[in-house]
Amino acid sequence: MTPYVALVRPRWSDMDAFGHVNHARLVTLLEEARVPLLFGSGSDASSAGLSDFAKGIVVVRLHVDYRAPIVVEGQQIRVEITLADLRHASFTLDYRVRTGPSEDDPVAATATTVLAPYNLERGMPRRLSTTERAFLEERIPSGGRA
Repeated sequence: MTPYVALVRPRWSDMDAFGHVNHARLVTLLEEARVPLLFGSGSDASSAGLSDFAKGIVVVRLHVDYRAPIVVEGQQIRVEITLADLRHASFTLDYRVRTGPSEDDPVAATATTVLAPYNLERGMPRRLSTTERAFLEERIPSGGRA
């Protein structure tokens, strides 16, 4: 099964002194890749009737392995997202970040985020609903570890 794919465009301000996307800015690009899937009124989750994701999800853990620089030249980069793990109160996404928009472009980085739904009113994590778990399983293909 093919991964969920998001195309994001690095900005000039994402560059470091060497003309590459700065390591901390890559984390922001990962976030921008998952936002259309999980958050906002036009997101895949919102379209599926899941508004609670937008009410609170926190990053529990983040791991990034860098393989090649991403040079900011105005092109979009391809971020492929798969579901690595699904638990009752968290889920893990694996990312494969390519240097350009094509699935044939070299892999620049792989990453993993563990995300947990969070109840902002109560100030504590919450469990995923049955509907949320089904959405994650159906919308984000399971993949091998990035």
